[in-house]
Amino acid sequence: MSEDGLRRARVIAVGRNAAWIVADDEHEPRLASLRKGARREMVVPGDLVAVSQIAEDRVVVDEVLPRGFVLIRRTSAGRVKTMAANVDTLGIVAALVDPPLHLTMIDRLVAFAVQHEVAPLLLLTKVDLAGEGAAERVATLYRALDVPTLVLNPKTGRGIDELRTQLAARHALLVGNSGVGKSTIFRALGGIAVVGELSRAGQGRQTTTSARLARLGEGFLIDSPGIGEFSLDPMPATELAHLFVELREPATRCRFADCRHLSEPGCAVRAAVDAGQIAASRYASYRELALTDSG
Repeated sequence: MSEDGLRRARVIAVGRNAAWIVADDEHEPRLASLRKGARREMVVPGDLVAVSQIAEDRVVVDEVLPRGFVLIRRTSAGRVKTMAANVDTLGIVAALVDPPLHLTMIDRLVAFAVQHEVAPLLLLTKVDLAGEGAAERVATLYRALDVPTLVLNPKTGRGIDELRTQLAARHALLVGNSGVGKSTIFRALGGIAVVGELSRAGQGRQTTTSARLARLGEGFLIDSPGIGEFSLDPMPATELAHLFVELREPATRCRFADCRHLSEPGCAVRAAVDAGQIAASRYASYRELALTDSG
């Protein structure tokens, strides 16, 4: 605690008028009110804040401390939304089965990470249900793209030590659909869990859907906003293609400089797909995003 009575804390979830925070000298989360000044600062997960205690069971966020990095996205209406602060890694959790594996979801999140210059880290779960062959095929695909990929089985401890090592110096957000095993990963890492979900009004509700924080050496891992928050900014198909790193070089050999790689003649990207040089699933993801999300 500083001389002025303020304590530093990490924000792990935010409502309109309150935030779940974990003080540097504590392990349990607290629900903190937001002063008007702090509210105007748009407190987000990952923020470091100064808090003070105003009653035995009440703390308040007095100010948002300077940020090292801000993760933002643009909405379809062109507004900028701040999603997280002080993070450098996006941990993408995907179950190999149950729920079914959606490679397009993985590809969209990897592209999002590339766009925002944060490191993607792919975590594959439920290998015990899918089998080693299925896990190896997916892992090989993304490792070839320089996306670090771990196959995890938190129940047996498989991959958890390696994940802890990977995250020890990282500031990471974890994102994934419901049912993919995020909570199990947090428990295996010894992270803080089972805190209340925040409603839009900022009131805490004690539920099993919770904000979570795991401290890992100098790094941390926090739960993320909903997966729908990680949508790509509207952009031309040519810019979208740049976010799929294996499309970059073939794109320079297309007949037309503004080739969208969809149906244009002389497209070197589609030729590379036909030749097996680009994974068909990756091109399918690019095509789906180009037809639905790009400008």
